[in-house]
Parts: sequence; C-alpha cells; structure tokens
Amino acid sequence: MEKEIKRNKVQAQFFANLSHDLKTPLNLIFTSMQMLELHWNGTLENPNKYINIMRQNCYRLIKLINNTTDITKFDSGFSHIKLKDYNIIRVVEDISLSVVEYIEHKGIKIVFDTDIEEKIIACDPEKIERIMLNLLSNAAKFTKEGGVIWVNIYDKVENIHISVKDTGPGIPQEKQKIIFDRFMQINNSHIQEHEGSGIGLSVVKSLVEMHKGKISCISEYGKGSEFIIELPVINISKERDIYEQITNQDQNDFIEKINIEFSDIYINYSNKIKAS
Repeated sequence: MEKEIKRNKVQAQFFANLSHDLKTPLNLIFTSMQMLELHWNGTLENPNKYINIMRQNCYRLIKLINNTTDITKFDSGFSHIKLKDYNIIRVVEDISLSVVEYIEHKGIKIVFDTDIEEKIIACDPEKIERIMLNLLSNAAKFTKEGGVIWVNIYDKVENIHISVKDTGPGIPQEKQKIIFDRFMQINNSHIQEHEGSGIGLSVVKSLVEMHKGKISCISEYGKGSEFIIELPVINISKERDIYEQITNQDQNDFIEKINIEFSDIYINYSNKIKAS
C-alpha cells in the first residue's frame, strides 16, 4: 500500500513536470507570435529573434514528444533495433565531433579520446546517436561556462566502455540510484533552472539495454558526473558494414536531430535575447 502511494505521488509529479514542459514552450511560441502580429507593419526592431524563439521551442516540444513516444514503444514492445557490425569508435567519434560547435557556443570545451582506433561490434548507429546526443546535451546543460566535457572510449576486450564525463554540479549520492528511473528527475538548487519531466535518461537506459549493454553513473556532488556505457563486443556476421561519414542529405537530418536534443539548452539563450 505504501509503495503504491509513493508510486502514485511520483507519477503525479511526473505529469505535473510534463505539463510544465509542454506549457512553457507553447507560451513562448504564443508570445512571440503576438509580438510579430503587433508589429506586422515592419516596426519590430529584430523580428528574427522571435522567429528563433519559436523555432527553438518547437524543437523543445519535438524532443519531449520523441521521448514520450519512445517510452510508449518500449512499454508496448514496438521498439526495434537494427543491428549490424560497425566500427563503434568511428560512430561515437563522429557524433562527438559533430556537436563541438554547439557545446563551445556555451563556452564549454569538449575533449574526445580513445585507447583504440577500431572495434567492430554489432550496434544500431541511430540508437547510439540518440544515446550520445542525450548524454552530451545533458552534460552541456549542467556544465557552466569554462567547464569541460570528456568523451572517452576504453577497450575492455569483451566490452567497450564509452564514458561521458563533465565538470557540472554533480548528483547527490541518494539520487544516483534513481536517475534512470522512469518518473524520477533530479531537482536541487544548483540545477533548478533545468527542471524537466525526467524521462531522457530512462530512454537512454532502454536504448543501451536493447544493445544488451549497461549504463551506470559515477558522480561526486559539486564536482561533476560521469556516465559509463558498457557495450558487449558481439559480431553478427563475417562481413563488416563500413560506417561511412554521413552524406550532405543525411547531414541536414543529423543537424535537425542535434537541434532537437540541444533545444532545452539554447532555449535559455533565446530567453536571454528576448529579455535584452
């Protein structure tokens, strides 16, 4: 009975956060539209900033919808994975380097390093992309200007470890066991401005587990966090699928994905522009 009451309370908080996450971008979009309508005759000094605010909040809504849809697919068994043999080092490196401009825009340095140049494993590049973009956007979200994000890959022979480490505020010890839970979201005075529904890391955990892998967190409150993904070294065919760099057409799609995953970071930047 007590567990049921606690779960209902957590779910109620989740839906309250979800409602807040939906209303905030919608209100900003609506306000920006009103500003454009009021000054439709060309008297608005910088209309592009309001258009950017609307675009950024649309990305934010898409991210929320994507996460919620993914959770529904996981629960209903409709989420599938397309495994092929790829060089996981190349996959992770390409994703990490592609977000350098976004992260450095916030005054944060990103460093990529690996102790091996090639490791062929069975994985789904699109799912790995989603995992990495989520972890990198989280790291950028909570790391202050002047901080550092490290992406490291370690060869453990039977496993590959992918580490995303930051110099953010860290996570309290008592919260570290629940950060991957569906309805849990870490709130404290250091990161209050980044409240959310708390389903992003749950999605990441599910995507990692679809690869028969594990994800864990090491964090010291006030000093930063490290998320470690462990993927098994499994090959499903004798032939290797060559992971090519994304084409120009794919590049546009990938940039769109980055904009979506990083939307709740730059929404604050948009709001600062609006207030100036």
